[in-house]
Amino acid sequence: MEWPSHQSEVRQWDPASRQGSRADRPLETITVQIPPMIGDLVYEPAGQIARLHEAAVIAVVRLEAGYGAHLPPLADFLLRSESVASSKIEHINAGWHAFGKAYAGGKASDEARSQLAAAQALIAMVDTAGSGPIVLDTLLQAHRLLMAPDYYAARDSGELRDVQNWIGGSDYTPINAMHVPPPPELVPELMADLTVFANRTDLPIIAQAAIAHAQFESIHPFTDGTGRIGRALISAILRRRGLTTRVTVPLASVMLANTDRYFAKLTRYRNGAADEFVDYVSQAAIDSSEAAQESAAALADLPGRWRAIAKPQANSADGSLIAALLDSPILNADTAESITGTSEASTYRALRKLTEAGILQVLAESKRNRVWAATDVLVELDALSAAIGKRTAHHR
Repeated sequence: MEWPSHQSEVRQWDPASRQGSRADRPLETITVQIPPMIGDLVYEPAGQIARLHEAAVIAVVRLEAGYGAHLPPLADFLLRSESVASSKIEHINAGWHAFGKAYAGGKASDEARSQLAAAQALIAMVDTAGSGPIVLDTLLQAHRLLMAPDYYAARDSGELRDVQNWIGGSDYTPINAMHVPPPPELVPELMADLTVFANRTDLPIIAQAAIAHAQFESIHPFTDGTGRIGRALISAILRRRGLTTRVTVPLASVMLANTDRYFAKLTRYRNGAADEFVDYVSQAAIDSSEAAQESAAALADLPGRWRAIAKPQANSADGSLIAALLDSPILNADTAESITGTSEASTYRALRKLTEAGILQVLAESKRNRVWAATDVLVELDALSAAIGKRTAHHR
């Protein structure tokens, strides 16, 4: 269906200082993209887009009502997968071992702490959306959580930008930028309009989430962290509308599998091709939900496999750990002792036994902050990402 395209406007460029290349320094004007107001617009997919959207809703419902309802640990598994994939799109990739250390409170790299912050921001947005409207403060609070690990970025976090930004191009000016968002003075009104759109209940759910995400990225309300908050907004809208109540659909893994395609679809949205972006997100929901069901089946089989390997005795500490590993696949000594309900010595013996059996691996060796992880769960996280990549490889 028809959707308004962004409008181009020429604005004065007045940087604080003239820096950069010879091309940067004489720049006097820039062309910015002004998104349309969408709060009250009607969107109704038709034809093939409508059929794909319906199939996407069905795929998400199957994931939610199937394994989502009967395998509680799947929720945390998918949330970690989504937040880490979203970070990787921004070239923040600590690896699962480093992320596990951060998750368990061990000493971790800046990238690992940033990935953990992305997970915390996603949790905050989804939880808030599950109990009330998505308001500007929802996004600002999530942004504060996301930027907290970076001392310098944290000082300006949780506020809409007050400077002109751009995507791509030079470090100093918007020359050759892929997208130049609206000037900062327009951002508050555009964000107020976007939250109206995000809270409506008369729109096709996945289409609403897709368009809200594309609009958010076009406004680009933060100087850093916009991509990760914008992708979390998709999950928040799915929760707000009740399509999900437990699981997080790992859509970011689809976007990560082919970032050029993802960014091209966002550009097309700015040209008025909302149908194309709804089509893209609908197909992504199908591929990621189906791959997530395969991962869920693999996860459900793991406790039986672990018991067959370790052969724990009834009511033993190692048996208690095995029973809890899907819920707590990354743990430190305190968490393990809380699970076993036994002495520190007995808990360490159980941890050593499971490590020697290959069920656990040590992520951090420090005696004060030793961290263990269930090897098979980390492997499955990578397997999910790979499976989604294969499913999306043939899409144009």
